[in-house]
Amino acid sequence: MYINGEWINKDNTFAVFNPATNEQIGTVADADDADITAAIEAANIAFASWSATTAYERAALLYKAHGLMLARKRELAELMTREQGKPLKAALNEVGYGADFLLWFAEEAKRMYGETIPSARANQRFWVQQHPVGVVGAITPWNYPISMITRKLAPAVAAGCTIVLKPAEATPLCAQAMFEIFHDAGFPPGVVNLITKQDPKPVGEAFCTHPLVKKITFTGSTPVGKYLSGLAGGHLKRVSMELGGHAPAIVFNDMDPVHAAKGLSLVKFLNTGQACISPNRIFVQRDIIEPFLAEMSNRIAKLKAGNGMEEGISIGPLINQAAIDKVAGQVDDAVAKGARLMQGGERLFAGEADRGHFYAPTLLADVTPDMRIYREETFGPVAPVIPFDNEEEVLAMANDTHYGLAAYVYTEKLSRAIRMFEGLRFGIIGINDINPTSAAAPFGGMNESGLGREGAREGLLEYLETKLGGVAV
Repeated sequence: MYINGEWINKDNTFAVFNPATNEQIGTVADADDADITAAIEAANIAFASWSATTAYERAALLYKAHGLMLARKRELAELMTREQGKPLKAALNEVGYGADFLLWFAEEAKRMYGETIPSARANQRFWVQQHPVGVVGAITPWNYPISMITRKLAPAVAAGCTIVLKPAEATPLCAQAMFEIFHDAGFPPGVVNLITKQDPKPVGEAFCTHPLVKKITFTGSTPVGKYLSGLAGGHLKRVSMELGGHAPAIVFNDMDPVHAAKGLSLVKFLNTGQACISPNRIFVQRDIIEPFLAEMSNRIAKLKAGNGMEEGISIGPLINQAAIDKVAGQVDDAVAKGARLMQGGERLFAGEADRGHFYAPTLLADVTPDMRIYREETFGPVAPVIPFDNEEEVLAMANDTHYGLAAYVYTEKLSRAIRMFEGLRFGIIGINDINPTSAAAPFGGMNESGLGREGAREGLLEYLETKLGGVAV
């Protein structure tokens, strides 16, 4: 662990495994309550001096961390592939994306502008400033184990906050590598702190209840996010929650079905479908559904599953056995209720896959609302395709979910694109675009997909308090 500028070892540890081979690749310290408290207190002590630094001083350290991250890009990506499982090419892309947040918020730190407000009284002046909220407790997920760290840490420290971060118990080695970068960049003791723990619950509860923690930022499942939000609400703490998704993708008949299938196959099977913005329900207008399915099936058949360190691998493992069971259960339920299984539909056992958590890339046709996969987030390599007849019908079907993170639309008609953008109740909408994300763009959802935004100007505001000054002259 990394607390108050020092690396802390513990006799009590837990093991880390490669999900592609099920081999142990390391051990990390298992924090106790005293460690959690020590990290929070270190961050609180450091806050007084760190919040008094200039935006230019904070930016300089973020710039340095950005340079170190790019210099270690290959090393970080190879570690991510071993620990999380995604193919090396995807891991390299994630490291670059993660570095973008350091650069963006290094620049955005210098744009925390205030304002003056006219008063109705001639002898009164108002001015407004933004001030850092305080100590931040951050919890990051395993599916993007590096970029989710920088997406939280960069705006927090840019704003003048200090932070205690707990990574997912499945991917702590990536977090350690990132904190080596922050240490080498020269962040003062206590500004950034890392605690690792196999059971995440005590950490989340400490963040929500400890009086020195003023803000919680969490990326993970909706049930856990609801629990943490409720606990934090009892202490009136600020929260940011990036939670589950159940993204619809809509393909209209004015679009080339082959082009749409190409794009959706890329985003659906990115990170083996283990992404909160992964399309989970693919709606295709009925008169183009067969050519769409044919192209999708052809592309899925060419996907090669295996160890991400090998050339030509496009599908990595799922994170654990529970993920395999969830995906298999949804597929079996759909097939039992009448879905057509066009590709996949089974756990992979051949060769190295016998030791890892691999599920075949799967295509389901004729999916209906009574099937579990129509309602539940899958977080796996399954593409369920649903026919529709008209715009009004598909808009209602797409919005028929408690989630509201991402949605995708394929159409050549500008007027339809505008109607769908305005009618879909989701925080992120890609129109003929399978990658509507960037460090410069706000990321977040509606409804049970979360609270707040990450990235962009909005990402910095999540860590700032507005302070008003009224002066009689």
